[in-house]
Amino acid sequence: MNIEILVGNETGTRAYLPAVEEGIEWTTERKGAPGKLVFKVVKDDLLDFSEGSAVRMKADGRGIFFGFVFKQQRDREGIITVTAYDQLRYLKNKDTKVYEGKTAAQLIRMLAKDFALNVGTLEDTGYVIPSRVEEDSSLFEMIENALDQTLTNTGEMYVLYDDFGKLALKHLSSMYVGAPGAYLMIDEDTGENYEYTSSIDDSTYNKIKLTYDNEDTGKREVYIAQDGSNIYRWGVLQYFDTLSKGENGRAKADALLKLYNKKTRNLKITNAFGDSRVRAGSMVVVNLDLGDTRLKNFMLVEKCRHIFKENHHRMELTLRGGEFIG
Repeated sequence: MNIEILVGNETGTRAYLPAVEEGIEWTTERKGAPGKLVFKVVKDDLLDFSEGSAVRMKADGRGIFFGFVFKQQRDREGIITVTAYDQLRYLKNKDTKVYEGKTAAQLIRMLAKDFALNVGTLEDTGYVIPSRVEEDSSLFEMIENALDQTLTNTGEMYVLYDDFGKLALKHLSSMYVGAPGAYLMIDEDTGENYEYTSSIDDSTYNKIKLTYDNEDTGKREVYIAQDGSNIYRWGVLQYFDTLSKGENGRAKADALLKLYNKKTRNLKITNAFGDSRVRAGSMVVVNLDLGDTRLKNFMLVEKCRHIFKENHHRMELTLRGGEFIG
């Protein structure tokens, strides 16, 4: 695999192709974290970069990462460990926003304009959020809240990521790695090891209770959806929340029960053969015998860590799908 890392100078007028030591790490997470690139370069008389300098990485000519230097660490041997983040790092900025009648995609476009972020393809998320007040919240939190509302009201999940320097928002159906008949598969041959747990201790609810204080009628409306068979098996595991004006309480309660009324299963694949197309938010086929269940299905990558060495590319994946949750 041919890896190329370019680093710009402070003013952006020059780009350097530094001597990079093996052991490059590229990490992405589906929610609440920017993509991160960590690499080591050998300091020489020509190399001139600083915090804020642009970083570009390609693998076999394919754009993998575009971001900016945020941290440098030097040792006595003249080795500089560089930590760079993609554009999502700026979503850690906090602000207060009040908006109404916007979809999650429209909210992202509004925030991107306010903070001078580059935007690529933002797929239409459909669901219009009636109104929302986000006070002293990070941009990450604002966007995650909007995407969570879209999920709970429609059952549709969208993934926000940085696509080589541009914000992208895609539906899960656009995130499959490969094509029909040639999807990427993780199995006993391509994944060296795995860690697998199952639980009802986190993110499992068999009773949903939502309330709304109706100012027009002066009454509190209560919406309940529950599964009696799972209450008998596990006891009552209740999810409670309040509704905003304009939300469909019955539909939301039913959608939440469908989403959370199941065991959660956590699967982490270690030392798998690397594929630079895979990132957090990707959908891959997993075919593994896990002991109490045989898995052969598409799964969502919650976290992905790539390790690039000379003629050696491996990745670690935390997966979610069906009853699996990353």
